[in-house]
Parts: sequence; C-alpha cells; structure tokens
Amino acid sequence: MSTSSGTPESWISSFCSLLGHEYFAEVSEEFIEDDFNLTGLQTQVAMYKEALEMILDVEPEEDDDEEDEDEEDEEDASGDVQDGMAGRAHGERRHHSRVASDLSVIESSAEMLYGLIHQRFICSRAGIQQMSEKYELGHFGVCPRYNCNQTRTLPVGLSDIPGEDTVKLFCPSCLDVYVPPNSRFQTVDGAFFGRTFGALFLLTFPEYDLSRSGAETAAQLTRTTTDDLVMINGMYARNIAPGLGRDKIYEPKIYGFRVSELARSGPRMQWLRDKPDDMTILDEARWFAYEHGEHGADSEDDDEDENMNVNSNNRGSRHAARRRLAGHAALRQRRQQNRSPMNVDANGAESEL
Repeated sequence: MSTSSGTPESWISSFCSLLGHEYFAEVSEEFIEDDFNLTGLQTQVAMYKEALEMILDVEPEEDDDEEDEDEEDEEDASGDVQDGMAGRAHGERRHHSRVASDLSVIESSAEMLYGLIHQRFICSRAGIQQMSEKYELGHFGVCPRYNCNQTRTLPVGLSDIPGEDTVKLFCPSCLDVYVPPNSRFQTVDGAFFGRTFGALFLLTFPEYDLSRSGAETAAQLTRTTTDDLVMINGMYARNIAPGLGRDKIYEPKIYGFRVSELARSGPRMQWLRDKPDDMTILDEARWFAYEHGEHGADSEDDDEDENMNVNSNNRGSRHAARRRLAGHAALRQRRQQNRSPMNVDANGAESEL
C-alpha cells in the first residue's frame, strides 16, 4: 500500500514492511470491515475490539480520566503547591504505565488478529491474486532440493491453529515442505498462512510452468511442446511433480557401484519420490470414460447374451424338473403295484435284481 509523503503510513503497511514479514500480503480494509470475513475470530483473540481498531487505524475513544485529573488539579491549586505537584506527578506516572501495558497487549493481539485474517484473505480472489504477484517476483524463495532446479516455493502452514508450528515453504515440484533458509522467518506463525493456500494456489493458476528451472524463470524463457499441453484431471501434465520420477532421485554409490536397497545403508524410501513415466495413466476421468463410454454398446450386448443364457438355462431346468416329477409318479405307481421297487414282473414270473 503506497502512501504519499504527507500521509502517515498505515498499520497494515508498517506491519508487512517489518523484517521477517515479507511473506505477508496487505489485506484490504474492505475485507477486514466485512463482518462475515471475521466470523469466529472474536473468541480467539484477546481485546478483539481494540486490536481491530488498531489494525484499521481507528482512534480509540478518549476516557474522562484526563478531565477528572484537570478538575482535581484545579481544586488542589489552593492548597500546598509542593504536595499538589508531587501528587500530580505520581498520578501521571501511574496513568502512563497503565497505558503502556495496555498498548503492548493490544499490539500483540492486533498481530494475532491480522494473521488470522490474513489466512482467510489469501484464499479469496483478491488475496490469492496478490500472492501470485509476489510468487512471480520470487518473494517466497526457491526450493533447496537440487533436482527441483530452483522451483519457486509457496509459504504454507502445517496447522490452522495458532501457536503450533512456524511457517514452512511448500515446493510444488517435489511436493514437500522445507524450513525457510533465513532464521527471521522462523518466528512467523504457520497458522497465518494455513494448510489450504498451497493446494488452492496450484488449482487457481494451472498455467504456471513448474518444470522450468530458476534460470529460465528469471530470463522469462518460454518453451512449449505438445507434451506440455496435455491435461490430466484439470492440470497440465508438466506441472504434476516435475521434480520427481526417473533421473530425479539421488542414488548413493560407493566407488561407482550403486548401493543396494538390501544393504544396511541402502536407500529404502526412494519410492516416495517415484512417479510413472507415462503420466496419462493417472488420468482417471479419461480412463473411466474409455471403459464405460466407448465400450458401453459391447457391454450391453454381453449383458443381453448373459441374460439369454440365463433364461435358456432356466427353461432347461424347468423341463428337467418336469421329467423328474413324471419319473417319480411312475415309481410311486410301481411301488403300489409290486410293494417293492426291486421286484420286476417278467412273463408272469417274479425275478430278483
């Protein structure tokens, strides 16, 4: 927020210009004045009203203490001059010490309140656009991993609750987080950026080429191929973990021989940085449409054939059941006539089977 030489700097601008606050975006006053954006923050910040007034540069309401002190001074003027001076000096020291302690509490509460508002602001349209400008200028630094080729990072938090962890840097190339290289950022609360911003930023700006090296980004070199324009689940294939996969994983070697995974010091966790060579197999939507869309007619024909086979089997089973019932009826009739199923009449004679 730029100010003229005659206008004093706002609290938001002075806060963002402090050493170690380079990651912060300047939240607009319109966003802060909207009560909907501040829902639930009253219970998380002490002296919420005073802190909000400090952020918005609103002058606090003056108390009647000064007027009462002036009246007391006029009444004491007729008495002893020395006693009056001593009493007034003691009252002024007590008043100023109380104000100084209140200002320190309000200042810390204002920083906490602004950080929580900032977490919500950078996820809005205006806030994420402002953070994209800082990202293009490289205000957030680059990934310290060698195989990421100095990919620009994003500030994120590992928790949305204040006081749990400090701010971290998320690399969209290797999909990992790192501690900021400068110690001045290690005092910034990670909740002021939250866990949502990093992933939401990549979904909002899919046109950023994360596969370019830091030198290409600084020189603003453009290289577009057919493979770079392939979309997978709404994202360009070139931006899906470009720092991972084959030839992007460190392999420890001893005298030129690769250390086996079965060795004591072998690399057993390399699969965490692996990815398929053909990224199109990750396009779940396309494969689902291919399996259920184009082959839908064939599957329907197969279902009809199966239904026909089932119906024919049912008809055959019903005929077989009828034949079995007819056989049972003939057997019962024979039992009634001969009283034994083993007796068979042959030319009027009884034979035994």
